[in-house]
Amino acid sequence: MVDVGDRAPEFKLLGVPDGEYSLSRFPGKIVVLAFYPADNSPVCTTQLRTYTMDQASFDSLDAVVLGISPQGIASHKAFYEEQAIKLPLLADEDKTVAQAYGVLGPLGFYRRSVFVINRDGLITYAHRTTAGLSFSPTSVLIEAISQAG
Repeated sequence: MVDVGDRAPEFKLLGVPDGEYSLSRFPGKIVVLAFYPADNSPVCTTQLRTYTMDQASFDSLDAVVLGISPQGIASHKAFYEEQAIKLPLLADEDKTVAQAYGVLGPLGFYRRSVFVINRDGLITYAHRTTAGLSFSPTSVLIEAISQAG
């Protein structure tokens, strides 16, 4: 399991809207990985719509937010379009990325978790939930991104 100060594990995942995603696709940017349990669930929908509405705040700090869940591309595409999500949604169907970041619960379900990765590829913020009934608010992420600078 990775934590603050560790090098962020690289990955390649398919996602919407633009195909293949990886950390190396965003050189010089701060990357926020938002692991979420399921498309179209109430808390996940609120979380990703909130981050979408606050996209200008992330953009102003040269940060990109990537949503990652175990659903496939078809589910992500429908969720992306129906909920007007404006951040990439990545499909970790075999849960290898979730495992690398230590966000799987004891039964193999995703735990809602957020990581901020600085421009050098180091994790500077890590938050994993146990119940997943809430999410890291934008204000907390903006502070973490500012400190990752």
